[in-house]
Amino acid sequence: MFTKDGSYTMKWCFGLCMVTLLAIPGAGVAQTGQPVPAGTPPAKSVPARSAATQAMPGAASASSPTVNPETYIIGADDSLQVTVWKEPTLSGTVPVRPDGMISLVLVGDLRAAGRTPMQLGVDITERLKKYIQDPVVTVVVLAVNSQKIFLIGEVGHVGPVMLTPGMTPLQAIAAAGGLSTFANEKHIYILRGVPGKQQKIPFNYKKALKGDNNQGVSLEPGDTIVVP
Repeated sequence: MFTKDGSYTMKWCFGLCMVTLLAIPGAGVAQTGQPVPAGTPPAKSVPARSAATQAMPGAASASSPTVNPETYIIGADDSLQVTVWKEPTLSGTVPVRPDGMISLVLVGDLRAAGRTPMQLGVDITERLKKYIQDPVVTVVVLAVNSQKIFLIGEVGHVGPVMLTPGMTPLQAIAAAGGLSTFANEKHIYILRGVPGKQQKIPFNYKKALKGDNNQGVSLEPGDTIVVP
């Protein structure tokens, strides 16, 4: 707005100056529009907390396995956490060796593979009773490394595949990248080690694609799917 003599009014000039200061980053004006005293350091921005930071303390990580201690069967290469209440020197992380055994202080070597965590905990408890009064033992599976099957032959990726609950041979082949161009779809078979011998179980890929997925075959840890 202009006065009669063509000059700006004092009110218009002051308002223009305030708008300019607010528009300049770091200017000595607080977010409320009030002047900031000289020498006051600029306010630091606070980064938003990530979802991981906001998680409740003690929450399980995404990589932690979820297994039922009453039904899960421990296998070779699994990692276990054995905790003896009020006995930190007897507690710790224990790997299951390829022979299925573990080693514990006072207890020595004992078989873990083929047992559930609950069964193993009961066995450790009984053995520790010789040295500790009323021991309380907890066994937790930290890492599931034993639940694997293997694929060889005409597949996209030869090697181990993690066995998930209910996985079918067709799903396992898909997880390995599918069949190659030269695969013999009618003569695929599964090798399974049984006491004293190796069992050969046929699997027809074409029938599986038509809906006969399982064909009476339930995959087990250690199975090898051979695609000729």
